[in-house]
Amino acid sequence: MSTQMEAMPYRHVLTLPSEPSAVRIARQTAELALVEWRIGLRHPAVGPALLILSELVTNSVRHAAALSPQLTVIYAAGKDCLAFAVHDRHPCQPPLYGSATGGGGRGLGTVMELVLGLSGTAVVRPDADGGGKSVWITLPL
Repeated sequence: MSTQMEAMPYRHVLTLPSEPSAVRIARQTAELALVEWRIGLRHPAVGPALLILSELVTNSVRHAAALSPQLTVIYAAGKDCLAFAVHDRHPCQPPLYGSATGGGGRGLGTVMELVLGLSGTAVVRPDADGGGKSVWITLPL
């Protein structure tokens, strides 16, 4: 996926405090970036993408804030692909694909149903030092 990310000409990075207001700010920033990148907010992938993003940021705020006072959201897009990641410094790596079949929390189950329903991908990437992770989502446009 790193090759795919490098091919995406549009990128934005946002670092926020790990508190509830981060969810709204991350979503609003995504909407502004999508408009700037000329991806219509009515595109069929955008609504689910914003819901997925909101859920991932919520998870970081709820479960990682004690060890990660900040979280980072990375947004990227190309002509046929939208990608984003939520990074925090909590070492726990949630099992995304088990979530779609009931093995994880309800929120991650919803995330995976949306991702798979849109023929997208999801992956958890640990930091090199093992002290944090990024949850990457890629959706076709």
